[in-house]
Amino acid sequence: ILTRSLAHLGAYAGVRLIGFVNVAWDGGEHAFLLDPIVDPDSQRQGIGTALVAGAVELARQRGAGWLHVDFEPHLEPFYRASGFEPTTAGLIRLR
Repeated sequence: ILTRSLAHLGAYAGVRLIGFVNVAWDGGEHAFLLDPIVDPDSQRQGIGTALVAGAVELARQRGAGWLHVDFEPHLEPFYRASGFEPTTAGLIRLR
């Protein structure tokens, strides 16, 4: 998966991975934030914000025109603060 990503970033405490985000890409204009996560013991320290900001900048530098993210409603304030604007989208549950 990572070899087909536009970018991926990790946050480390020493050698321990404590945060990660993958930026998937359609090969054109659209990139997608996938699997952004921070270890629960390391949350609320700005790590997720830094990972998302880094992903935004890398997507911009690598030529993406749009960066999409899907999230659960309780995460809206986080993503709004990170610069994401609301949009209408569709979804089909496959399983």
